Amino acid sequence: MIQFADIYNNRKVLVTGHTGFKGSWLCLWLKKMGAHVTGYALQPETVPNHFNLLNLDISSVIGDIRDFKKVKEVFETVKPEIVFHLAAQPLVRRSYRDPRETYETNIMGSVNVYEAARQSDSVRAIVCVTSDKVYENRAWLWGYRENDPVGGYDPYSASKGCTEIITSSYRDSFFNQEQSNDKNSLLLASARAGNVIGGGDWAEDRLVPDIMKATAKSETVTIRNPFSTRPWQHVLEPLSGYLLVGKKLFEGQKSFAEAWNLGPLEEGSITVENVVRRIKKNWDRVSYVLSEGTSSSHEANYLKIDCSKAHIKLKWFPVWDSKKAFAVTTEWYREFYTQNSLLSDKQLDSYIEMAKEAQACWIE
Repeated sequence: MIQFADIYNNRKVLVTGHTGFKGSWLCLWLKKMGAHVTGYALQPETVPNHFNLLNLDISSVIGDIRDFKKVKEVFETVKPEIVFHLAAQPLVRRSYRDPRETYETNIMGSVNVYEAARQSDSVRAIVCVTSDKVYENRAWLWGYRENDPVGGYDPYSASKGCTEIITSSYRDSFFNQEQSNDKNSLLLASARAGNVIGGGDWAEDRLVPDIMKATAKSETVTIRNPFSTRPWQHVLEPLSGYLLVGKKLFEGQKSFAEAWNLGPLEEGSITVENVVRRIKKNWDRVSYVLSEGTSSSHEANYLKIDCSKAHIKLKWFPVWDSKKAFAVTTEWYREFYTQNSLLSDKQLDSYIEMAKEAQACWIE
């Protein structure tokens, strides 16, 4: 089954943050499409972790995204044609504990990637992954659009907002669409996804991993901020969007070198409490209590993004609704903990098959 016009087959692709949750799923998909994948990231922080479980046949370089010399060496050695920049400090509460690490990693790490790409003759497309938290959150009942102001209360959100500003600056100053030519035709886009779920995430202070880890130990998990509303989606949804944007950029379609919201449909924006209930329906061993207190760190109670631009211009739509997303996520952990079975490859195949049935634009 041809995907993304077979653009990734035999292509040199660099994924920063490949040892992380999203990055490992992206590498799995790219390998399945025949790409020559190189990853650059720190060692996985958890045991177990999805990257090591997958045991992918890719070139894995362990290094810090803040180390410009090493980042530049990777670009010079690998000569990537397409870059997916996912390396980041992705946790809100951790950003309060270590704001310096968060700012250095998310802001200067992105600058290092852009500088290395700017000095490279091989790179034609960069997709920088940021977050739906880049927006100046006013707790609106409607979704934020790509042209709404970026900002950020907590250090994580602020760092991602800064990354968007830097991305726009590099696009205008160095990867300018109007001035690009055949010799320097690098195109740069950013992608802002909602709360992502899926098998293989064991990061700290994340709702689904916390539930699954507690359930595996037959413990009761305490749910904080149960009434907060977020846009939930399976990890494969934004990845399909990243890959679609990367295809457009690699083809030289300059109008796609901009920011993109890649979130679920309206039904995917639900409260934390409802998330837990959906998970429990798929694994009755889940035991939880709702916290009566409030978090010591500020977290917005309501956040939603408007993906109309991606629907209309990219023709990108989610394949799995939230019910399916929570079902396959819970199944992944349940099978891992009870049967020692890894469902990642099987679930990716299922997702691609359903995309074909839904006539997704990237199935060709």
